[in-house]
Amino acid sequence: QDNRISIWSVGDLGNVGLNGEYQGDPQLLCDIRHNGDVMDMQFLDQERIVVASSTGTVTVFRHHQNNQTLSANQRWEKAHYHVDQDTSCGGAACTGVICNNPEIVTVGEDGRINLFRADQKDAVRTIDNADSSTLHAVTFLRTTEILTVNSIGQLKIWDLRQQRNEPSQIFSLTGDRVPLHCVDRHPNQQHIVATGGQDGMLSIWDIRQGTMPVSLLNAHEAEMWEVHFHPSNPDHLFTCSEDGSLWHWDTSTDVSEKPSFLHQGGRSTTYFSHNTINQSVVSAWLSNDPTKDRMEITNLIPNQTLSVNSLDILGPCLVYGTDAEAIYVNRQLFA
Repeated sequence: QDNRISIWSVGDLGNVGLNGEYQGDPQLLCDIRHNGDVMDMQFLDQERIVVASSTGTVTVFRHHQNNQTLSANQRWEKAHYHVDQDTSCGGAACTGVICNNPEIVTVGEDGRINLFRADQKDAVRTIDNADSSTLHAVTFLRTTEILTVNSIGQLKIWDLRQQRNEPSQIFSLTGDRVPLHCVDRHPNQQHIVATGGQDGMLSIWDIRQGTMPVSLLNAHEAEMWEVHFHPSNPDHLFTCSEDGSLWHWDTSTDVSEKPSFLHQGGRSTTYFSHNTINQSVVSAWLSNDPTKDRMEITNLIPNQTLSVNSLDILGPCLVYGTDAEAIYVNRQLFA
Protein backbone atom coordinates (compact mmCIF):
# COMPACT_ATOMS: atom_id res chain seq x y z
CA GLN A 1 0.00 0.00 0.00
CA ASP A 2 2.79 2.37 0.89
CA ASN A 3 5.33 2.54 -1.90
CA ARG A 4 8.67 4.28 -1.94
CA ILE A 5 11.53 5.13 -4.27
CA SER A 6 14.86 4.50 -2.55
CA ILE A 7 18.46 5.37 -3.36
CA TRP A 8 21.10 3.04 -1.97
CA SER A 9 24.85 3.20 -1.87
CA VAL A 10 26.47 -0.19 -2.26
CA GLY A 11 29.96 1.05 -1.49
CA ASP A 12 32.99 0.81 -3.67
CA LEU A 13 34.36 -2.14 -5.59
CA GLY A 14 37.50 -2.28 -3.48
CA ASN A 15 35.65 -3.78 -0.54
CA VAL A 16 35.36 -7.37 -1.70
CA GLY A 17 36.09 -10.31 0.58
CA LEU A 18 38.00 -13.48 -0.28
CA ASN A 19 34.99 -15.28 -1.66
CA GLY A 20 33.87 -12.33 -3.76
CA GLU A 21 31.23 -11.26 -1.28
CA TYR A 22 30.81 -7.55 -0.84
CA GLN A 23 31.77 -6.48 2.67
CA GLY A 24 29.73 -3.94 4.54
CA ASP A 25 26.02 -3.35 4.24
CA PRO A 26 24.40 -1.26 1.53
CA GLN A 27 23.42 2.13 2.95
CA LEU A 28 20.00 3.63 2.35
CA LEU A 29 20.82 7.20 1.31
CA CYS A 30 17.27 8.52 0.99
CA ASP A 31 13.76 7.59 -0.01
CA ILE A 32 10.48 9.25 -0.90
CA ARG A 33 6.84 8.16 -1.05
CA HIS A 34 5.44 7.11 -4.39
CA ASN A 35 1.78 7.06 -5.30
CA GLY A 36 0.81 3.69 -6.82
CA ASP A 37 2.95 0.67 -7.65
CA VAL A 38 6.32 1.37 -9.24
CA MET A 39 6.02 -0.30 -12.64
CA ASP A 40 9.35 0.79 -14.11
CA MET A 41 12.09 3.35 -13.52
CA GLN A 42 15.15 4.68 -15.28
CA PHE A 43 17.84 7.26 -14.67
CA LEU A 44 17.46 10.24 -17.01
CA ASP A 45 20.85 11.63 -15.99
CA GLN A 46 23.12 11.57 -12.93
CA GLU A 47 20.52 13.20 -10.72
CA ARG A 48 17.09 12.49 -12.14
CA ILE A 49 15.06 9.29 -12.12
CA VAL A 50 11.90 8.78 -14.19
CA VAL A 51 9.29 6.58 -12.54
CA ALA A 52 6.20 4.90 -14.04
CA SER A 53 3.21 4.39 -11.75
CA SER A 54 0.24 2.02 -11.79
CA THR A 55 -1.90 5.16 -11.46
CA GLY A 56 -0.81 6.22 -14.95
CA THR A 57 1.28 9.11 -13.66
CA VAL A 58 4.92 9.59 -14.69
CA THR A 59 7.18 11.39 -12.20
CA VAL A 60 10.72 12.70 -12.46
CA PHE A 61 12.46 12.61 -9.08
CA ARG A 62 15.63 14.55 -8.40
CA HIS A 63 18.32 13.11 -6.16
CA HIS A 64 20.04 15.96 -4.31
CA GLN A 65 23.47 14.57 -3.61
CA ASN A 66 24.64 17.39 -1.35
CA ASN A 67 22.08 16.69 1.36
CA GLN A 68 20.93 13.20 0.26
CA THR A 69 17.26 13.88 -0.32
CA LEU A 70 14.81 13.03 -3.08
CA SER A 71 12.17 15.41 -4.37
CA ALA A 72 9.56 15.29 -7.12
CA ASN A 73 11.03 17.41 -9.87
CA GLN A 74 8.30 17.08 -12.48
CA ARG A 75 5.08 15.14 -12.85
CA TRP A 76 2.81 14.22 -15.75
CA GLU A 77 -0.47 13.32 -14.05
CA LYS A 78 -2.34 10.41 -15.64
CA ALA A 79 -0.11 10.29 -18.69
CA HIS A 80 -1.95 6.99 -19.23
CA TYR A 81 -5.70 6.64 -18.74
CA HIS A 82 -8.62 4.49 -19.88
CA VAL A 83 -11.63 6.74 -20.19
CA ASP A 84 -10.51 10.31 -19.81
CA GLN A 85 -7.85 12.02 -17.76
CA ASP A 86 -10.33 13.78 -15.48
CA THR A 87 -12.26 10.91 -13.89
CA SER A 88 -10.85 9.96 -10.55
CA CYS A 89 -10.49 6.28 -11.43
CA GLY A 90 -9.49 6.88 -15.03
CA GLY A 91 -5.78 6.12 -14.66
CA ALA A 92 -4.24 3.22 -16.57
CA ALA A 93 -0.94 1.73 -15.44
CA CYS A 94 2.15 3.13 -17.09
CA THR A 95 4.00 -0.14 -17.74
CA GLY A 96 7.29 1.04 -19.21
CA VAL A 97 9.57 4.04 -19.48
CA ILE A 98 12.77 4.61 -21.47
CA CYS A 99 15.00 7.69 -21.46
CA ASN A 100 17.34 9.23 -23.96
CA ASN A 101 18.00 12.55 -22.26
CA PRO A 102 16.15 14.91 -22.64
CA GLU A 103 13.52 12.62 -24.18
CA ILE A 104 11.35 10.21 -22.21
CA VAL A 105 9.02 7.68 -23.81
CA THR A 106 6.28 5.96 -21.81
CA VAL A 107 3.89 3.12 -22.70
CA GLY A 108 0.90 1.80 -20.83
CA GLU A 109 -2.02 -0.54 -20.35
CA ASP A 110 -4.12 1.88 -22.39
CA GLY A 111 -2.09 1.16 -25.53
CA ARG A 112 -0.83 4.75 -25.55
CA ILE A 113 2.69 5.99 -26.34
CA ASN A 114 3.83 9.34 -24.91
CA LEU A 115 6.94 11.27 -25.83
CA PHE A 116 7.91 13.77 -23.12
CA ARG A 117 10.84 16.10 -22.86
CA ALA A 118 12.37 16.84 -19.48
CA ASP A 119 11.44 20.37 -18.35
CA GLN A 120 8.47 20.59 -20.76
CA LYS A 121 5.06 20.59 -19.17
CA ASP A 122 3.10 18.99 -21.99
CA ALA A 123 3.76 15.85 -23.99
CA VAL A 124 5.76 16.52 -27.15
CA ARG A 125 3.79 13.79 -28.86
CA THR A 126 1.09 11.29 -27.94
CA ILE A 127 0.02 8.34 -30.07
CA ASP A 128 -3.38 7.65 -28.54
CA ASN A 129 -4.38 4.37 -30.11
CA ALA A 130 -0.93 3.02 -30.73
CA ASP A 131 -2.12 -0.41 -29.69
CA SER A 132 -5.42 -2.09 -29.00
CA SER A 133 -3.76 -4.25 -26.34
CA THR A 134 -1.49 -3.49 -23.39
CA LEU A 135 1.99 -2.22 -24.24
CA HIS A 136 4.36 -3.89 -21.79
CA ALA A 137 7.76 -2.43 -22.60
CA VAL A 138 9.57 0.04 -24.84
CA THR A 139 13.14 0.71 -25.90
CA PHE A 140 14.93 3.15 -28.19
CA LEU A 141 16.15 1.65 -31.45
CA ARG A 142 17.88 4.88 -32.39
CA THR A 143 17.24 8.48 -31.38
CA THR A 144 14.16 8.81 -33.60
CA GLU A 145 12.80 5.27 -33.44
CA ILE A 146 11.33 3.19 -30.65
CA LEU A 147 10.33 -0.43 -30.30
CA THR A 148 7.32 -1.60 -28.29
CA VAL A 149 6.13 -5.08 -27.26
CA ASN A 150 2.51 -5.89 -26.47
CA SER A 151 0.26 -8.48 -24.89
CA ILE A 152 -0.53 -10.26 -28.16
CA GLY A 153 3.04 -11.17 -29.05
CA GLN A 154 3.81 -8.27 -31.38
CA LEU A 155 6.90 -6.14 -31.67
CA LYS A 156 6.34 -2.76 -33.36
CA ILE A 157 8.71 -0.09 -34.60
CA TRP A 158 7.61 3.54 -34.42
CA ASP A 159 9.34 6.36 -36.25
CA LEU A 160 8.87 9.46 -34.11
CA ARG A 161 9.61 11.74 -37.07
CA GLN A 162 6.50 10.49 -38.86
CA GLN A 163 3.32 12.31 -37.99
CA ARG A 164 1.13 9.30 -38.71
CA ASN A 165 0.08 7.18 -35.81
CA GLU A 166 0.89 3.79 -37.28
CA PRO A 167 3.97 1.69 -36.67
CA SER A 168 6.51 1.59 -39.49
CA GLN A 169 6.93 -2.17 -39.00
CA ILE A 170 5.18 -4.97 -37.14
CA PHE A 171 6.80 -8.27 -36.17
CA SER A 172 5.09 -11.13 -34.43
CA LEU A 173 5.60 -14.50 -32.85
CA THR A 174 3.85 -16.95 -35.16
CA GLY A 175 0.16 -17.19 -34.45
CA ASP A 176 0.61 -17.92 -30.73
CA ARG A 177 -0.10 -14.39 -29.52
CA VAL A 178 1.96 -15.06 -26.42
CA PRO A 179 2.20 -11.80 -24.45
CA LEU A 180 5.67 -10.22 -24.59
CA HIS A 181 6.80 -8.59 -21.34
CA CYS A 182 10.29 -7.27 -22.04
CA VAL A 183 12.57 -6.12 -24.84
CA ASP A 184 16.20 -5.02 -25.18
CA ARG A 185 18.30 -3.98 -28.13
CA HIS A 186 21.87 -5.11 -28.76
CA PRO A 187 24.08 -2.13 -27.77
CA ASN A 188 26.30 -2.17 -30.89
CA GLN A 189 24.20 -3.89 -33.51
CA GLN A 190 20.92 -2.07 -33.45
CA HIS A 191 19.12 -4.55 -35.68
CA ILE A 192 19.44 -7.32 -33.07
CA VAL A 193 16.66 -7.36 -30.50
CA ALA A 194 15.84 -9.78 -27.67
CA THR A 195 12.36 -10.25 -26.20
CA GLY A 196 10.81 -12.43 -23.51
CA GLY A 197 7.27 -13.13 -22.45
CA GLN A 198 4.56 -15.20 -20.88
CA ASP A 199 5.90 -18.59 -21.99
CA GLY A 200 9.44 -17.93 -20.69
CA MET A 201 10.99 -18.26 -24.18
CA LEU A 202 13.85 -16.00 -25.26
CA SER A 203 13.34 -14.68 -28.80
CA ILE A 204 16.12 -13.10 -30.84
CA TRP A 205 15.01 -10.93 -33.76
CA ASP A 206 16.82 -9.37 -36.71
CA ILE A 207 14.63 -6.43 -37.56
CA ARG A 208 16.27 -6.00 -40.96
CA GLN A 209 14.69 -9.18 -42.24
CA GLY A 210 11.47 -11.09 -41.96
CA THR A 211 8.73 -10.51 -39.44
CA MET A 212 9.47 -13.46 -37.21
CA PRO A 213 12.24 -14.16 -34.68
CA VAL A 214 15.55 -15.55 -35.94
CA SER A 215 15.72 -17.92 -33.00
CA LEU A 216 13.48 -19.07 -30.19
CA LEU A 217 15.36 -20.41 -27.20
CA ASN A 218 13.79 -22.45 -24.43
CA ALA A 219 14.45 -20.57 -21.25
CA HIS A 220 12.26 -20.23 -18.21
CA GLU A 221 9.35 -22.23 -16.90
CA ALA A 222 7.20 -19.18 -16.26
CA GLU A 223 6.94 -15.56 -17.37
CA MET A 224 10.18 -13.83 -18.31
CA TRP A 225 10.09 -10.41 -16.67
CA GLU A 226 13.26 -8.79 -17.92
CA VAL A 227 15.93 -9.27 -20.59
CA HIS A 228 19.19 -7.28 -20.85
CA PHE A 229 22.23 -7.43 -23.05
CA HIS A 230 25.39 -6.54 -21.14
CA PRO A 231 25.95 -2.89 -22.19
CA SER A 232 29.68 -3.25 -22.90
CA ASN A 233 29.92 -7.01 -23.41
CA PRO A 234 26.86 -7.84 -25.53
CA ASP A 235 27.86 -11.46 -26.14
CA HIS A 236 26.41 -11.82 -22.64
CA LEU A 237 22.68 -11.60 -22.03
CA PHE A 238 20.66 -11.88 -18.80
CA THR A 239 17.06 -12.93 -18.26
CA CYS A 240 14.96 -13.33 -15.11
CA SER A 241 11.66 -15.00 -14.45
CA GLU A 242 8.64 -15.67 -12.28
CA ASP A 243 10.05 -19.19 -11.84
CA GLY A 244 12.78 -17.80 -9.55
CA SER A 245 15.69 -18.18 -11.96
CA LEU A 246 18.13 -15.66 -13.40
CA TRP A 247 20.00 -16.89 -16.45
CA HIS A 248 23.31 -15.71 -17.87
CA TRP A 249 23.54 -16.51 -21.60
CA ASP A 250 27.10 -16.44 -22.92
CA THR A 251 27.75 -16.68 -26.66
CA SER A 252 31.38 -15.55 -26.38
CA THR A 253 32.67 -19.11 -26.02
CA ASP A 254 32.03 -20.07 -29.63
CA VAL A 255 34.73 -22.54 -30.65
CA SER A 256 33.36 -23.63 -34.02
CA GLU A 257 35.41 -23.62 -37.21
CA LYS A 258 34.44 -20.12 -38.29
CA PRO A 259 37.30 -17.66 -38.68
CA SER A 260 37.01 -14.94 -36.09
CA PHE A 261 38.57 -11.59 -35.49
CA LEU A 262 38.45 -9.16 -32.62
CA HIS A 263 36.49 -5.95 -32.65
CA GLN A 264 38.34 -2.80 -31.79
CA GLY A 265 37.20 -1.45 -28.48
CA GLY A 266 35.64 -4.58 -27.13
CA ARG A 267 36.38 -8.15 -26.32
CA SER A 268 33.44 -9.41 -28.30
CA THR A 269 34.51 -11.88 -30.93
CA THR A 270 32.45 -11.77 -34.10
CA TYR A 271 32.15 -14.32 -36.83
CA PHE A 272 32.05 -14.23 -40.59
CA SER A 273 29.12 -15.96 -42.11
CA HIS A 274 30.01 -17.26 -45.54
CA ASN A 275 26.55 -17.09 -46.97
CA THR A 276 26.31 -13.31 -46.88
CA ILE A 277 27.16 -11.58 -50.10
CA ASN A 278 29.42 -8.95 -48.63
CA GLN A 279 30.96 -11.20 -45.96
CA SER A 280 29.54 -8.86 -43.37
CA VAL A 281 30.14 -9.40 -39.72
CA VAL A 282 27.40 -11.45 -38.12
CA SER A 283 26.68 -11.60 -34.44
CA ALA A 284 26.74 -14.91 -32.62
CA TRP A 285 23.15 -14.13 -31.62
CA LEU A 286 21.99 -14.44 -35.23
CA SER A 287 23.21 -17.93 -36.00
CA ASN A 288 20.14 -20.07 -36.67
CA ASP A 289 20.67 -22.10 -33.56
CA PRO A 290 22.99 -20.26 -31.18
CA THR A 291 23.01 -23.23 -28.82
CA LYS A 292 24.75 -25.37 -31.45
CA ASP A 293 27.75 -23.08 -31.27
CA ARG A 294 28.10 -23.92 -27.62
CA MET A 295 26.28 -21.16 -25.89
CA GLU A 296 26.86 -21.40 -22.17
CA ILE A 297 23.84 -20.87 -19.98
CA THR A 298 24.19 -20.51 -16.22
CA ASN A 299 21.46 -20.07 -13.65
CA LEU A 300 23.00 -17.51 -11.30
CA ILE A 301 20.58 -18.25 -8.45
CA PRO A 302 19.97 -22.00 -8.56
CA ASN A 303 17.81 -22.54 -5.48
CA GLN A 304 15.64 -19.47 -5.60
CA THR A 305 11.91 -20.16 -5.52
CA LEU A 306 10.39 -16.68 -5.52
CA SER A 307 9.97 -14.58 -8.66
CA VAL A 308 12.95 -12.51 -9.85
CA ASN A 309 11.16 -9.38 -10.99
CA SER A 310 13.84 -7.08 -12.25
CA LEU A 311 17.52 -6.96 -13.11
CA ASP A 312 20.16 -4.55 -14.34
CA ILE A 313 23.86 -4.84 -15.17
CA LEU A 314 26.80 -2.48 -15.21
CA GLY A 315 30.38 -3.63 -15.68
CA PRO A 316 31.01 -6.58 -13.35
CA CYS A 317 27.88 -5.88 -11.29
CA LEU A 318 24.50 -7.47 -11.56
CA VAL A 319 21.63 -6.22 -9.42
CA TYR A 320 18.25 -7.90 -9.14
CA GLY A 321 15.10 -7.71 -7.05
CA THR A 322 12.86 -10.59 -6.01
CA ASP A 323 9.54 -11.32 -4.35
CA ALA A 324 11.51 -11.92 -1.16
CA GLU A 325 11.42 -8.09 -0.89
CA ALA A 326 15.17 -8.07 -1.22
CA ILE A 327 17.68 -6.55 -3.61
CA TYR A 328 20.79 -8.55 -4.44
CA VAL A 329 24.08 -7.27 -5.84
CA ASN A 330 26.40 -9.74 -7.54
CA ARG A 331 29.82 -8.20 -8.18
CA GLN A 332 31.46 -11.27 -9.63
CA LEU A 333 29.73 -11.63 -12.98
CA PHE A 334 32.77 -12.64 -14.96
CA ALA A 335 34.69 -14.31 -12.17
